[in-house]
Amino acid sequence: MNNRPFDLLNDSLGKNVLVELKDSVSVRGTLQAFDVHMNLVLENAEKLVGGEAKKKYGTLLLRGDNVLLISP
Repeated sequence: MNNRPFDLLNDSLGKNVLVELKDSVSVRGTLQAFDVHMNLVLENAEKLVGGEAKKKYGTLLLRGDNVLLISP
């Protein structure tokens, strides 16, 4: 059982996650790393528009202050 938010993120390493950013931007990819500022590194990242992949990025670093939510 996850008792802390970082436990959930740690359990999500190497798995696909959905990240909602400010300005209604959604990104999906494999969570490779994170830090205490909620900076995230995603592999095979892609931008979603209307739930469909619109642009592929490969490796992407998301700055934590832009992250609204992370869904494992």
